[in-house]
Amino acid sequence: MTLSRFRSFAVAALAFAAGSLLTVRILKTGKVQAQSSRVFELRVYHCLPGRLPALQARFRDHTIGIFTKHHMTSVGYWTPQDPSTKDNTLIYVLAHDSRESARKNWREFGADPEWQQVAKASEADGRIVEKIDSTFMDPTDYSPMK
Repeated sequence: MTLSRFRSFAVAALAFAAGSLLTVRILKTGKVQAQSSRVFELRVYHCLPGRLPALQARFRDHTIGIFTKHHMTSVGYWTPQDPSTKDNTLIYVLAHDSRESARKNWREFGADPEWQQVAKASEADGRIVEKIDSTFMDPTDYSPMK
């Protein structure tokens, strides 16, 4: 694993942990309960140079709503602070009812005509994303978010 990639994952993990702790404090509860099969998906988008603003606009204006329509729960969205990745990386976490649901959700999302139109329009000036890293995660028994 390259140092840059390691940093991206480390930043994402720290941001996720900080967000989880903040959520617990805001909700004033020790745990967020959900189905035992729920999984979290960490996604890291590596953008082509200068294209992060277009990706952020696409998420802000369209993608999150389409995620919701396809039963994909947005947990949080982050950009790294490190100079080497801050201008070209978007990190986010989704929750799915199960790994099987995630596959179904992504398949339906990709086939959604609204999404296809949004993706095509947002890339009128060229491709946005160079590479996507996806990692499915299970909460530990001591995690405040389940």
